[in-house]
Amino acid sequence: MKKRAIVVVDPEIMSGTPCFAGTRVPVRSLLDYLEGGDTLDEFLEQFPTVSRQQAIAFLEQASKELLATA
Repeated sequence: MKKRAIVVVDPEIMSGTPCFAGTRVPVRSLLDYLEGGDTLDEFLEQFPTVSRQQAIAFLEQASKELLATA
């Protein structure tokens, strides 16, 4: 994915909840799906405004940030 915002925090969108850029889908929704045992494909079916590239880029970014602090 090109270097651009994956997650946007904007008080005008979902009251500032971190959302996937260009959508109103909170990134927490993806984490909730995965924690609940659902697959990425199941999440993407329910939230078609989120692209596979966005979801994977978010997970990669979160992983890098977590590992950098470990």
